[in-house]
Amino acid sequence: MSIGLLDKDLAVPLYHQLQQVIKSEIESGRWRSDERLPSEQEIAERFRVSKITVRQALQGLAQLGYIRREQGRGTFVARRKFDEGPRELTSFTEEMRRHSLVAASRVLAQFEAEADARVSAALRLPAKSPVLILKRLRLAGAEPLGVQVAHIPAALVPGLHVADGMSLYEVLQTRYHLYPAQARETYVAALADSSTAQLLGIPVGSPVFGVERVTLTLNERPFEFVQSTVRGDRYSIVLDLVKNAGEQQALTLKS
Repeated sequence: MSIGLLDKDLAVPLYHQLQQVIKSEIESGRWRSDERLPSEQEIAERFRVSKITVRQALQGLAQLGYIRREQGRGTFVARRKFDEGPRELTSFTEEMRRHSLVAASRVLAQFEAEADARVSAALRLPAKSPVLILKRLRLAGAEPLGVQVAHIPAALVPGLHVADGMSLYEVLQTRYHLYPAQARETYVAALADSSTAQLLGIPVGSPVFGVERVTLTLNERPFEFVQSTVRGDRYSIVLDLVKNAGEQQALTLKS
């Protein structure tokens, strides 16, 4: 942690200055995920501030998700969450690459079956049309992040077989000329059941997101319906909100 003292003459409160110093150290990679920070006493002595100031700074960082405080153990750097929200359409592999992580997957099951009513409606298929069902455990390195079940019209992917570690989107594009152009995702808060908890390595009842995604080609034909369960402690939902065009124009005229 930086040794430099805080500036007591600034109008910015000392706890906020300290919070920014620790935050910048974490963002720079000086302090890594799950690494233990110095004790409150050690931080107070290093920056020549009170333990109350240190406690305020750490409380703020905990609320922002940068650290976690464990009773009787100390303060640790939190694992940063993957932000989900309006963004470019990407595959899981591309998303992990964006975070400088190596995507991995383990195939849990793959087979052909008749589409149920929910899947048929999502893919705009006649009732009981054959679909390929692919269930995979998605990982970042060795860390499990989610369980994903993809449904694809069997007529579009004859002979498709996905192996561990294979990027489904790469195969769909290169072999079947199915190019994802747009998608719609729906997130619902849920709790992990025993089966999901075991696969994700989390306690039963842990918060998770249930995600449904329909992916369409350039001609707006749905070719994939995915139902996923992702860890709530590793994902957060971020929304960029703006006024509509009419309200923005009205506010501009008033200013």
